[in-house]
Amino acid sequence: MTSKGNQSLKKKRSKRERRTKFIIYIMIFLMLISTITAGLAFII
Repeated sequence: MTSKGNQSLKKKRSKRERRTKFIIYIMIFLMLISTITAGLAFII
């Protein structure tokens, strides 16, 4: 693989990578909320 090919792939993936990172952050956030709410319900 040439360096030029890698650069073009990186440019194309920029939007997709941002979207995937955003989705991962949302999933982690939802998991944290669910665990916190479950913990509070268990305590109460």
